[in-house]
Amino acid sequence: MVSHAQWKLARDRKVAESISEGEDSAESAERVRRRQELDLAWDLGQAVYDRRTALGLAQTELARRARMSQPQVSKLELGGSMPTVPLLARLARALDADFSLTPLGEGVRVSFIPHGPAHTGTGSEPPSTQPASTAGEETAAGAGPERAAATG
Repeated sequence: MVSHAQWKLARDRKVAESISEGEDSAESAERVRRRQELDLAWDLGQAVYDRRTALGLAQTELARRARMSQPQVSKLELGGSMPTVPLLARLARALDADFSLTPLGEGVRVSFIPHGPAHTGTGSEPPSTQPASTAGEETAAGAGPERAAATG
């Protein structure tokens, strides 16, 4: 079985090869856009995976909580699908977190911010945030239950 990190490296290699072919062609802008889309799908999946494992949940339990199937959770975590906004809302509730998608330069920062002990569930409280990592940086926040990532 291929680990999550090995799968991303293989996917990045494949995408990089397709982008480097014909960089000056009319298709290069489309390849860059597709790369950004793939990176966002990967970052969303990684954020779900990180939060799920921080809670100690199995994919089947997250699927039950979010009214999904286990294969759908697996595909999402591997960056194989782009969730809808209603699905992101269900995932955030199932993961006891707020979901954040923040434009960052040419990319997007994706994070699930765990609810604090005083969270009332009304959504009126602003979530506490920590500094986000940027592309190529590894921080303590990227290794914990909150996943902040930049794409692009």
